[in-house]
Amino acid sequence: MTAVAQQIGDPRLLINGELRESESGATFDNVNPATEEVLGVVADATEADTDAAIAAARKAFDETAWSTDHDFRANCLRQLHDALVAETELIRQELIAEVGAPLLITYGPQLDAPLADGLLWPAQRIATYPWERDLPEGNAFGMRSWRKVAKEPVGVVGAITPWNYPFEITINKLGQALATGNTVVVKPAPDTPWTSTRFGRLIAEKTDIPAGVVNVVPSSDHMRGEQLVVDPRVDLISFTGSTDTGRRIMAAGAPTLKRLFLELGGKSAQIYLDDADLETALGMASFTVCSHAGQGCAMPTRMLLPRSRYEEGLALVEQSFKAVGYGDPADANNIMGPLISEKQRERVLGLIDAGVKEGARLVLGGGRPSHLPKGWYVEPTVFADVDNSMTIAQKEIFGPVLVVIPFDNDDDAVRIANDNQYGLSGMVTSGDEGRALNVAKRIRTGTIGVNGGVWYGADSPFGGYKASGIGRQNGDEGFEQYLETKTYAGGL
Repeated sequence: MTAVAQQIGDPRLLINGELRESESGATFDNVNPATEEVLGVVADATEADTDAAIAAARKAFDETAWSTDHDFRANCLRQLHDALVAETELIRQELIAEVGAPLLITYGPQLDAPLADGLLWPAQRIATYPWERDLPEGNAFGMRSWRKVAKEPVGVVGAITPWNYPFEITINKLGQALATGNTVVVKPAPDTPWTSTRFGRLIAEKTDIPAGVVNVVPSSDHMRGEQLVVDPRVDLISFTGSTDTGRRIMAAGAPTLKRLFLELGGKSAQIYLDDADLETALGMASFTVCSHAGQGCAMPTRMLLPRSRYEEGLALVEQSFKAVGYGDPADANNIMGPLISEKQRERVLGLIDAGVKEGARLVLGGGRPSHLPKGWYVEPTVFADVDNSMTIAQKEIFGPVLVVIPFDNDDDAVRIANDNQYGLSGMVTSGDEGRALNVAKRIRTGTIGVNGGVWYGADSPFGGYKASGIGRQNGDEGFEQYLETKTYAGGL
């Protein structure tokens, strides 16, 4: 283990307030995707460990005041926020090392942005959220009744987190689930376990969160996630990841009628109307796709250009992609690091090959960079003359690959954008904001930016239509995700 890894890697599980090893003593390696070297190890949670975590979460919900003490919950969230802030720079190193996240991106969505409000906004909202509301007096069946609607926590939440933005997603799941009074079992992706084990250590050592309220069970075995899904003691699964896995979770959770929040894949479109200032807008075209090697579900990886300005726009895109700084994620000049694993790199390269075979024109990239022999890198890649029916236009690639598609008019752009199983995000750019907004309203996605607008924030609901998922994370809609509704009535 390197000196840096000794500072940034916690190998322990958190179960019922105890930081400990796996009951089997087993560990698994945490590998740096930029160097292919082992950073260190983490405890490999077993079926018994996960069972103990679920039991602890169930007991904490059923037998403590966590679910009802609003002020206490808010104070604990602020304690956790302060503890994370105190270790910000160690977390930054950790994200660069285990995720391959570029340093530059940690000052935005990988770390600083979610750290700023991921816990504080839910903590503040506890005091103002409408936990109860009165209904007008009822007279059903000739009986006068007072009536009230109350919001209550769902219970035990199984939080299954991905590897691409592990801090951002974990803090937002915990912030919302804990603020609403639930207890949680966190199962992180095996590629990036240390982010979650740090949360576990800080919760145990730096907060008053009661034992069992949060449990962290990293494991190399994906069956531990399924264990959460099928266990009847778990009331809700909060999952962020691929659509294929989301479908399996829905099927596996059906026998227990599991409540689900699923934030799944995307194939978002960025649309540039024919009156857009392409030179200004496309100067950052590579950033929206190559940032963090394209490993983001909301990244707009389909670019729609008006046929009348197609070659002009394509030339600007090519110029932007040629300027991408990529390589060592610790280098502040790079916006793009490696893919997370060799398996993911081979998957991306396979989809690039499919694009070539189906007749798309490879403008730039398409392979492994010769100057980076170590690490799971793929060149920034641009395809032109793409038909929206092609595999590379329909499948989520999750790599630094942009497909450029021509359209005839606004209606055609809307048709192409919506002709996909996904509906997570998107962008519309026009010289006329009203025109851009009219197009944006017709795009079936959960979020969309107009003329460079950014919707992100802990107060802003995020999720998708269609195969991009069920439910919303963050904002009041995120609170609703983790709450049950109870209606009371009393005789008058």
